[in-house]
Amino acid sequence: MSKPSARERYTLVIKCRDTKGIVAAVSGYLADNDASIVESNHFNDSISDQFFMRTVFRREGHAMPQPAQLRAGFASIAQRFGMSWQLYDERVKPRLLIGVSRHGHALFNLLHRWRAGLLDVEIPAVFSNHEDMRSFVEWSGIAYHHLPVGKDDARGKATQEARILKLVDELKIDLVVLARYMQILSPPTCGALAGRCINIHHSFLPSFQGARPYHQAHARGVKIIGATAHYVTNDLDEGPIIEQGVERVSHAHTPDQLAAIGRDIECAVLARAVQWHIEHRVVIDGGKTVVFA
Repeated sequence: MSKPSARERYTLVIKCRDTKGIVAAVSGYLADNDASIVESNHFNDSISDQFFMRTVFRREGHAMPQPAQLRAGFASIAQRFGMSWQLYDERVKPRLLIGVSRHGHALFNLLHRWRAGLLDVEIPAVFSNHEDMRSFVEWSGIAYHHLPVGKDDARGKATQEARILKLVDELKIDLVVLARYMQILSPPTCGALAGRCINIHHSFLPSFQGARPYHQAHARGVKIIGATAHYVTNDLDEGPIIEQGVERVSHAHTPDQLAAIGRDIECAVLARAVQWHIEHRVVIDGGKTVVFA
């Protein structure tokens, strides 16, 4: 008799009011269904009295039911504790749609990680409001969708965003990654992508807005620069934060050097945020996140 596949792993993520017996109920259910826990993390928010748990388990024997049956069986436990929960099959690769404008560093880093096997996803397409990244994306074997939008063209913007959402639907996208996509998404689009759209930006907001933020920061003599990755919401650049990174700088750095350091931080922070999201390590809790990194 063949052994169960080592790749047959599942991730269970739950959120509910904290109460006695949750961990015992979850672990008992998995043990009763021939599953072996390989990773488990939980957190109690003492302020909100909410409980969060992420459990990774694998098939230990041949008696473990298929995912649909596992979900059906767990439903009664979830109902008893009032859980919001999801059960993910790790054999199913998340599908990413990446948005980019003219700055390619974050896109290059994500595609490098994907090509190297470090980012275990499918990337069927990239969209952009410019043509600059087409050759690199198509060289990588990925479809490139040029979706231009005119400045102050509300009707054109609505049409363009409808095309983005059509791509999300047709390509069965799990996560949209804005890898320095320099367009503000409208409230309806933000709503349609709630919890499945990640953005990256420099850490100077809201102090240094608009063009040439690193020149503005240099003029003010900043000593720390960084980047923030967060989920996209109607509140511009204020969605639930997933990850941040910082680097100390000094008076000796030129604006161009500050920008180069900032680009490196943006790449690292966005890569971690995307990795944690696809591994189901991030739980949104109102305006913040719980991250089991």
